[in-house]
Amino acid sequence: MHVFSSAQVVRAAGRPADLPPEGAAEVVFAGRSNVGKSSAINTLTGRKRLAHTSKTPGRTQTINFYALGDAAQLVDLPGYGYARVPRGLRSEWRSLVDAYLSSRRSLAAVVLVMDARHPLTALDEQLLAWLGGVPALALLSKADKLSRREQAAVLKSTRLRLAGRSAPTEVQLFSSVTRQGVEEARALLEQWLHGAQIKSPR
Repeated sequence: MHVFSSAQVVRAAGRPADLPPEGAAEVVFAGRSNVGKSSAINTLTGRKRLAHTSKTPGRTQTINFYALGDAAQLVDLPGYGYARVPRGLRSEWRSLVDAYLSSRRSLAAVVLVMDARHPLTALDEQLLAWLGGVPALALLSKADKLSRREQAAVLKSTRLRLAGRSAPTEVQLFSSVTRQGVEEARALLEQWLHGAQIKSPR
């Protein structure tokens, strides 16, 4: 039994005022629209419909919080970079995400979910730069769509591009279809959460 199997929905915040009080350490999931972020959360927690998946980009419009018992929380941010979302709505999302990221002292790590075929877009790099000293796991999703040779190449190139980051940064191949990288991602996130709880007892 892993800590992620206890995940339960606790809140969906559509405005900064709706954000829950800080408490347990939080792991935030971020990424461009339609990269497989919700699928990654469902796979890591072993729950088929914990995070709602959709083939329509821009479907997640709130910051969704999932409690892992009393130990930690997973936080699912709205996807970014989808041009067809109305400008006004995109502005609201950005204000909401900025309010969350700039205020949460309980933020223990970020999982940046990226399509393995198109990693580290300009928006991905902007997010990592903005997060500064927060530990990051770059999850190269949809790895099953690449050959082994292509997987090895993208893993190497992404690691090289992130090598200069000051905070702990890991890069892993991941597939919700074949379950590649699932156990490794769980183990790393549990390690980071445990470290955050030791540093900041609640």
